[in-house]
Amino acid sequence: MIRQIITDVLLALAVVTVAASAIGLLRTTTAADRLHYVTPAAVVAPLLVAAAVFVRQGLDENTGETLVAAGFMLVTAPYLSHATIRAVHGQAGQRKETRREEPRRKEPRR
Repeated sequence: MIRQIITDVLLALAVVTVAASAIGLLRTTTAADRLHYVTPAAVVAPLLVAAAVFVRQGLDENTGETLVAAGFMLVTAPYLSHATIRAVHGQAGQRKETRREEPRRKEPRR
């Protein structure tokens, strides 16, 4: 009985996290802001679902696979976010060369 309640609470928190992220996506205008609102839905919600599976099933093979998948998502999410924002800004694979201007020399007055 208590496991069912904890599982339901964890799944409800995952749903609330995804719903709040979706509302945030609708309210923002820039890609960087949208990426910030996608991150909780992509990282926190799967961890809550993995925790719910762990509470419901206990420690077995399915739980182990779920925890490995959640860990993989947790580790790779920052890299995916970084690559996405670089691609949005058009910097993927290219570096902008910045030229340094030499300071102008003052010409002596005549």
